[in-house]
Amino acid sequence: MQGVDHLLRELDQWTADGRTVDLWWRDDDATQPTPALARLVAAARRHRAPLALAVVPSPMSDALVPAVSDPLVTVLQHGFAHQNHATAGERAVECGGDRPVTAVLDELAAGRARLAAAFGPRFRPVMVPPWNRIEPRIEEALPAYDFIGLSVFGPRSAARAAGGVVAVNAHLDLLTWKGGARFAGREKLLRLCAERLADRRYGRVDPDEPFGLLTHHLDHDAETWAFLDEILGLLAAHPAVRWTGIGLLFANAGSGAKATSR
Repeated sequence: MQGVDHLLRELDQWTADGRTVDLWWRDDDATQPTPALARLVAAARRHRAPLALAVVPSPMSDALVPAVSDPLVTVLQHGFAHQNHATAGERAVECGGDRPVTAVLDELAAGRARLAAAFGPRFRPVMVPPWNRIEPRIEEALPAYDFIGLSVFGPRSAARAAGGVVAVNAHLDLLTWKGGARFAGREKLLRLCAERLADRRYGRVDPDEPFGLLTHHLDHDAETWAFLDEILGLLAAHPAVRWTGIGLLFANAGSGAKATSR
C-alpha cells in the first residue's frame, strides 16, 4: 500500500492547505467502436468521470458517433490521419514534418470540419497532436484555423500556447512506450501521481493547470484496466479533487475560472 499511502498523504496536504486539484481525463486514438472503447465509456459512467476522447478524423468510422453518445464524452481532435511526416532521422510528427505549413493546416481544418459535422456541440476544436508533438509553425497558426485549444503531455509553460489558444495538457500516462506500449506499473504510477501533484502544490509547475490523466484504450491490458478503475475511484473520492467539465475546461483555463462537473 506504499504508493496509495504516498498519494493519499499528498492529497491530504492539499486539503489541509485549503486547496483543490482540478482533474480531467483524456483518451487518445479513437476511430471506431471497439470492445475496448465500450469498456472505456463504461468506466466513465461508473465513476461519473467526464471523458475527453481524442478522435482521429480521417480514418474515423461513422459508427463511432452513436458509440460515444454518452453525455460524459466530449470529442477532441487527434491530428488528421495519425501518420508520421517527420524528416528522416527525426522523431515522429504529423503536425509538422517535411510538408508545407498550408498542407498540414488544410488537413487539420478538414478534420475539424468532419468532427464538427459528425458530433455537433459534443465536439470541441482542441488539437491533440499525435505523439503529443506539434511544431511551432503549426501551433502558431491554430487560431486562424478556428482551433481554441491545444493539449499535449507534460506541464504547460504558459496558460496560452503560441498563437493564443488555451493550453491544457495531460500529466499521468498509464502506459510506457519504450519498446512498445505496456502498463507503466501500479506503484510507479501512484508515486508519479503524488510527485507531480506535489510539484504543483509547491509551484514548481503551473499550479492552476488542471491535472490530466492520459489513457489509450486500444493498448490497455488487464492490469491497465484495473489500475484505471483504481485511480479514478481513488482520486474522485478524495475531497481535495474535483472533476473539471471538459466543455468549459478550455474556455476557462488561464482566466481564473473554475468549472466543475461531478
